[in-house]
Amino acid sequence: MRTLSEPQRKLLAQIAGGARLKDHRDIEGGKRYTLTIDTADAIVVDSKLVEGLLARGLIDSNKKFPSATYWLTDTGKQAAAAMSADRHGPLNT
Repeated sequence: MRTLSEPQRKLLAQIAGGARLKDHRDIEGGKRYTLTIDTADAIVVDSKLVEGLLARGLIDSNKKFPSATYWLTDTGKQAAAAMSADRHGPLNT
């Protein structure tokens, strides 16, 4: 797998940490992604970040219209765990 960009790593980590990623589609086919962290207002996420994670199989969605919710796949969970280990060292030292 190609290396993730720093913004992709941050988005993956935020989802792993409990943030909710959703898309919001309009009748003309436009799509906007938002990320909600705890009780903060939702922030708009660049579609290329989400599409990159989808293309790598790190996230998936329930594919609902007009708003789908995204989650980490098993591969995404492994990638998030590896990022955490990179940042903090191995858990069993």
